[in-house]
Amino acid sequence: MANITKKVSWSGRGDDSANSTGGEGTPLLNGSEQVRYTRQLSGGSIFQIGRLSTVDLEEEHASEEDSLRSRPKEIPHNEKLLSLKYESLDYDNSENQLFLEEERRMSQFSFRCLEISRWVVCGLIGFLTGLIACFIDIAVEKLAGVKYHAVKQNIEKFTEVGGLSISLILWAVLNSAFVMVGAILVACFEPIAAGSGIPQIKCYLNGVKIPRVVRLKTLVIKVVGVISSVAGGLAVGKEGPMIHSGAVVAAGVSQGRSTSLKKDFKMFEYFRRDTEKRDFVSAGAAAGVSAAFGAPVGGVLFSLEEGASFWNQMLTWRIFFASMISTFTLNFFLSIYNEKPGDLSNPGLINFGRFESDSVAYNLYEIPLFIIMGAIGGLLGALFNVLNYWLTIFRIRYVHRPCLQVMEAMLVAAVTATVSFAMIYFSNDCQPLAADHSEEYPLQLFCADGEYNAMATAFFNTPERSVRSLFHSPPGTYNPLTLGMFTLTYFFLACWTYGLAVSAGVFIPSLLIGAAWGRLFGILLASITSTGSIWADPGKYALIGAAAQLGGIVRMTLSLTVIMVEATGNVTYGLPIMLVLLTAKIVGDYFVEGLYDIHIKLQSVPFLHWEAPATSHWLTAREVMSSPVTSFNRIEKVGTIVDVLSNTSTNHNGFAVVHPAGASDETGKICGVILRSQLIVLLKHKVFVELARARMTHRKLQLKDFRDAYPRFPPIQSIHVSQDERECMMDLTEFMNPTPYTVPQETSLPRVFKLFRALGLRHLVVVDQENRVVGLVTRKDLARYHLGKHGLEEMQLTAQT
Repeated sequence: MANITKKVSWSGRGDDSANSTGGEGTPLLNGSEQVRYTRQLSGGSIFQIGRLSTVDLEEEHASEEDSLRSRPKEIPHNEKLLSLKYESLDYDNSENQLFLEEERRMSQFSFRCLEISRWVVCGLIGFLTGLIACFIDIAVEKLAGVKYHAVKQNIEKFTEVGGLSISLILWAVLNSAFVMVGAILVACFEPIAAGSGIPQIKCYLNGVKIPRVVRLKTLVIKVVGVISSVAGGLAVGKEGPMIHSGAVVAAGVSQGRSTSLKKDFKMFEYFRRDTEKRDFVSAGAAAGVSAAFGAPVGGVLFSLEEGASFWNQMLTWRIFFASMISTFTLNFFLSIYNEKPGDLSNPGLINFGRFESDSVAYNLYEIPLFIIMGAIGGLLGALFNVLNYWLTIFRIRYVHRPCLQVMEAMLVAAVTATVSFAMIYFSNDCQPLAADHSEEYPLQLFCADGEYNAMATAFFNTPERSVRSLFHSPPGTYNPLTLGMFTLTYFFLACWTYGLAVSAGVFIPSLLIGAAWGRLFGILLASITSTGSIWADPGKYALIGAAAQLGGIVRMTLSLTVIMVEATGNVTYGLPIMLVLLTAKIVGDYFVEGLYDIHIKLQSVPFLHWEAPATSHWLTAREVMSSPVTSFNRIEKVGTIVDVLSNTSTNHNGFAVVHPAGASDETGKICGVILRSQLIVLLKHKVFVELARARMTHRKLQLKDFRDAYPRFPPIQSIHVSQDERECMMDLTEFMNPTPYTVPQETSLPRVFKLFRALGLRHLVVVDQENRVVGLVTRKDLARYHLGKHGLEEMQLTAQT
């Protein structure tokens, strides 16, 4: 975070330097949580940006208890806040003397070895991600099988003698028990493992350091949590969490050690920095998509579309390699498990089955119908997102204690079982049971012998099997009322479930809802035309509906088109799926953002989009930057450095290094930038000028010392500096980055934004004509500006969220 003690006054607003000392609260980072960011302006507490918006920047100081009591009042405005607890990743290498010396010492052969080790790491990432996917798949299959078998036997027993309520209780209790295990793990031990993890990984690839997101503990809880929530019959999928799992695997493998297990394998030490780690995490996310959907190209495009701002051709190749290895590993081990070794027919966790070209060919005149379905998907997706948004705000306000979160998850599990049971019980949709039936658990219930209850196929099954059944069951398998009721109930169940304290994805529920109403759409089309033959197969409408619904909720276009095409194994559908996703995105965006973007906003993450807001050209770097800047001289007193780092009211992470200025009130000319983490390592190793002269230091500090401390640098409080040492001097010349990116203070905001976003910067120095430091631009300074309903709006910064 930059040094925000005062925001520069806006032209025409007068000088508010008088307020900078007494009246202003200073924003915090990971320090104490009591102080809020307030801003005193001569004209009161309302601040207008070019008369386009009015944002109240005055906020009361409140104790922890007060803030909890008043939480319901604060949270509805949560999307207008940016949290100060999130840091940026250092994607840009610090090219200090140590770094340059090491790079110059390396031969061409060393660089070639590094490149080979990158490929090895990507192969390992793919292999381990595939194994995790295989484990999740088999565990869910086994647990769900045990549960459904027990409930099925119970239902058959009580159908004849009466007392089906006992079957319902058994179903609800089994569901709640599974879900309770997952919810307790997530709510009590690792809350970051809740949900699908895609919003968090999107933020990480965007350059935001989300605390605890790529830890080993998070991975273990994610895997166990997703198994328990899917086996517990919730309206969730296991595909989303695979992306998060792949990312954690990548972050762990690429570092060659585990900080959680305190185990260092002394491998891949060169990769211990944010630049390399973030590239590998994008490969892990792609491997996760690939394992989930059997879509390696879709995985690469997912990482490209959703994540990395900085991309190159070799990285694309390596990510594709990781994705291919991942899908192959899953395929290979599942073929062994299914006792068909070598039969590679399970490329992903979700298998849509083969769509044969002749049975489901489409005609030109059906394309407008597909576009209409895309619009319906966009509308339903927007409705889903709005409902989920209000539900999430309710949860933030009232359901914030772990015990309440576990109880809510168990309640949803029990309600899901009850609703499913009621639907099956009251359904009269009986279908003949063919000799080669694909139903895993056909329930007869009140149907005649040789028939089964069609509603049970949809509800009494894992969601993946239900999707496959909707795609491939022959015409006439489902009656329209069954599909309509199923769509309605599952829509609200899925909406209620997303955001619970369990590990779960939204991909499969979205596909299932869409497949149900898509199939219904196909059946209705066939019934209104006299012949009915041209709309022969409702399966293709189920596929288009699934794409429309998923596109309407998550709003991914490019990667989702390719994932759907790869998962169906049929390129014929490329055009309709693309048109449908495009329409769903356009229609949905008119009302509300995508689900992942909503959840990123609710967490107040300083997320940088592809472009700066369209109407921001009249803003300049001088008006956006944070100032005054806390700076150090090239040779600085140790006491001064310790005091600045220990100051909890200004928990800065980047400091300008300047040539001392002549006059006391002037800032010096820029000669470099140094990070808090680097200064902490220097203090820990006591790299002081006096000690170096007395030859008391054992050896010269190397880059290895910085890499060994990465990523969990010790806090300044843990480093003891004696009174004598405070009087020593520290020479920063060797360790600072002497060539930081700088911009003149008149640079427009879009230009600053483009430079910052494309290069993955953490600090951008703003200088005047004489190269004196006047301010620093950080991620929060840029993320504060966004286009709202009334034009350009500025968000508040808060340390509370």
